[in-house]
Amino acid sequence: MKLQRTHLPFRRNARSRGFTLIELLLVLVILGVLAAIVVPKFSGRTEQARLTAAKTQIATFGTALDAYEVDVGSYPKGRSGLLSLIEQPRDAQTWKGPYLKGSEIPVDPWGNAYLYECPGKQNPSSYDIASAGPDGREGSDDDINNWRQSTEK
Repeated sequence: MKLQRTHLPFRRNARSRGFTLIELLLVLVILGVLAAIVVPKFSGRTEQARLTAAKTQIATFGTALDAYEVDVGSYPKGRSGLLSLIEQPRDAQTWKGPYLKGSEIPVDPWGNAYLYECPGKQNPSSYDIASAGPDGREGSDDDINNWRQSTEK
């Protein structure tokens, strides 16, 4: 006696294997829509991160310069002012640095040197420190500095 199979496995014919062209196009359209939504949200994050990094570095310089001033009695002067935070100047007998980690003064996120001046034009009783910002030109609207930083967020 033969057993009857009432439950046969589902069989596809040759035409129903894989995805149809319409299904593939639909998936591509969905991926395109998702990319159009997500990519613009993250594209501005890089520049925003650079601006934040420059502001943070200027604040770090400020802390190091203030510690230097407490130890030595004045802020570093001249073109090599920031270098005094890493290497002891000849005329600074009470120097207790280094005041920054590393062996070099960091550059801004765009690869330019930070601009330091003591006494400052904006802060005559202390110092001015600035980054030329994304355009690399000193004195433009995108500069990041220690005299406007406290009022901006």
